[in-house]
Amino acid sequence: MAEKTSYIGVDLGGTNMRAGKVTDMELISLSEMPTPKNPRNRKETLDKLIELIASVMDETVKGIGIGVPSVVDRKKGIVYHVINIPYWDEVHLKEILQDQFGIPVFVDNDANCFALGEKYFGEGKEYENFVGLTIGTGLGGGIIQKGALLADSNCGSGEFGMLPYKEDVLEYYCSGSYFLNIWGVEGKEMYRRALDKDPQALEAYEELGTHLAAAVKMVILTVDPEMIVFGGSVASAHPLFEKSLHENLKDFAYPNSIKRLKIAYSTLQNSGILGAASLCYQ
Repeated sequence: MAEKTSYIGVDLGGTNMRAGKVTDMELISLSEMPTPKNPRNRKETLDKLIELIASVMDETVKGIGIGVPSVVDRKKGIVYHVINIPYWDEVHLKEILQDQFGIPVFVDNDANCFALGEKYFGEGKEYENFVGLTIGTGLGGGIIQKGALLADSNCGSGEFGMLPYKEDVLEYYCSGSYFLNIWGVEGKEMYRRALDKDPQALEAYEELGTHLAAAVKMVILTVDPEMIVFGGSVASAHPLFEKSLHENLKDFAYPNSIKRLKIAYSTLQNSGILGAASLCYQ
């Protein structure tokens, strides 16, 4: 019997780093550890990352995919100014890990990984052109065109959260930070209040839907996708804002685009790991 091929997906964040082995499109094993909070140098965090990958590595693994919260030189696998990881202003991650493990390594922005993970494992399986939007602490995005990540120049496409909107940028109003920015309440607390039918919390989520409708309009006017799939911690609360979102799309200048657009919400577990592993499939 031929040996099965596996890939490792790594979700690298400022708080935690997680890795999993994916075989036959299924997550087989999972490992995680805290990202060093106050590392003395860049190497300390790299050593922990290598230790993490080694914990799920075996002879069936033929590639490693890594999603990072930063701008990435995809070809060279260099990451720049990684959010909340000290000393990671320029790390030649692909070269370092290929030298360490002797197999191909692919590196991309974490929001791009989310979109690609939806293509292979989630809501995007039946779509060739769609956008994945992650609503967490910020608003990130990835663009799938013709079944693959958009081949941009600097790994910057899909960053809809940075588009100017109202008095700031879209992310200020379309993320978990929105509740603190506008209402002075932490996102988890606002969610708890909304579940208890607190009027202010329900109003906050209704207003969030209005802002997300503006984000959807910007996405349509930019790439006109077949589908938009929302993911991230805030997206899981979509029953609280989706009615408002759809209501505020009714005035869009091109109504046929709205009629044809599918809006979905990710149901993937471990989407960061699966998305990173998807870089190997691509």
